[in-house]
Amino acid sequence: TGFAANYLIPLMIGAKDVAFPRINALSVWLFWAGIVVALLTFVVPDKPDFMWTGYPPYSIKSGGNLALYVFTVHLIGFSSILASVNFLVTIIYMRAPGMGWMQLNMFIWGSFTALIIQLVFVPVLAAAVTLLLFDRYLGTHFYDPTSGGDVLLYQNLFWFYSHPAVYVIFLPAMGIFYEIYATMAKNRIFNYKAAVYGMIGIVVVSGEVWVHHLYYSGMPDWIRIGQMVTTLLISVPVGLMTISMFGTLYKGAITFNIPMYYGVAALYLLLIGGLTGIPLAMTVMAVHLGETSFTHAHFHFIMGIFATFSVFAAVDFWFPKISGRMLHVGRAKIGFWLNFIGVNVTFWPLFIIGVDGMPRRYWDYSQFPAYFASYHKVATIGAFIVAAGMIITVSNWLLSAINGEKASDNPWGSKSLEWTHTQTPPGPGNFPEDVVVDANWTPYNYSR
Repeated sequence: TGFAANYLIPLMIGAKDVAFPRINALSVWLFWAGIVVALLTFVVPDKPDFMWTGYPPYSIKSGGNLALYVFTVHLIGFSSILASVNFLVTIIYMRAPGMGWMQLNMFIWGSFTALIIQLVFVPVLAAAVTLLLFDRYLGTHFYDPTSGGDVLLYQNLFWFYSHPAVYVIFLPAMGIFYEIYATMAKNRIFNYKAAVYGMIGIVVVSGEVWVHHLYYSGMPDWIRIGQMVTTLLISVPVGLMTISMFGTLYKGAITFNIPMYYGVAALYLLLIGGLTGIPLAMTVMAVHLGETSFTHAHFHFIMGIFATFSVFAAVDFWFPKISGRMLHVGRAKIGFWLNFIGVNVTFWPLFIIGVDGMPRRYWDYSQFPAYFASYHKVATIGAFIVAAGMIITVSNWLLSAINGEKASDNPWGSKSLEWTHTQTPPGPGNFPEDVVVDANWTPYNYSR
């Protein structure tokens, strides 16, 4: 998503660069530094021995390297905050003359709303892990119930950030598919304003749904019920966007190429992931399903696979503009079908055993019914199929970038600025001439 934002946001709004190039570079280097520090956990002698969530009291009382964990979160968190400021300022102040808010690409709207969420909620996570650091090394008691603290304070702070973070991934992914649907169907975005308001609605509601991660923790029932309502409420803006997607494809002159393959698969993933999220929002069902493999399967359909497919679709869609060459279609199709079949073979068994009571985060399930092992074996086979698909997909990008057929400036016939006003690939400054648009311009101006 970061690469897509760096590359696409200035191109789509007619800007020659981002607002703060040096801050942009600092953000990138902080991000990579965070990854390097995280990978050090493989070699340091006192590596963190707790989960990625860092839940106290174990993370405070264990011998694991809590400082390394907190430092990693801080590095990547600062990277996220700087990137958010940079891209928000770019979108607000550096649009081409004449470009109004309701003339923006849907990917710009998806990125804009995601960046707002990131800017607001990342500091909450930074504060939460900093208090962990204080409790461990300075002797404070923010999360110590014996001294007036509360371990649930950390869980609330953590998920107050971590659930909105889901939409930081989800919204740009939706924006990517909007670009593909409109271009490949040669249609305007159906109900454009409603889809935009849906994205804005997610920003508004995303901070009110975190407690469904804590249904199993101690809290009054009225809080559970209130958060159940807000969790269900967020399906309304998502529904607006989904209807808009189907409407964009309706009666379109659809070209079924590789980006569109991933686009159609995404609608299926969105449907399965969205429908399986409804029982996890309902308190009476979530207390039984929330800590089972059902949640693993739901999350991966709506987030893991949907977001990954959006990345694959984006690379395939903008590959001609990035590299100046076309993808090899045969290898791309093989990679797609292996990916699509593999993810279904992997995660459908988890839905089944999740309903039957297979808990999350168990490495040993010998105490459960024997048939659980059979479903896990099927899921493992699916994971190997996905791995094969990933290898073929990535290798195809590399081979096509070297030996692919040369691409024209606008092979898809798009109306968006990055296709119509730039060379292939774009040179320094993005645009040979300054971009100016009029009041009637739209990136989706497709006629019948």
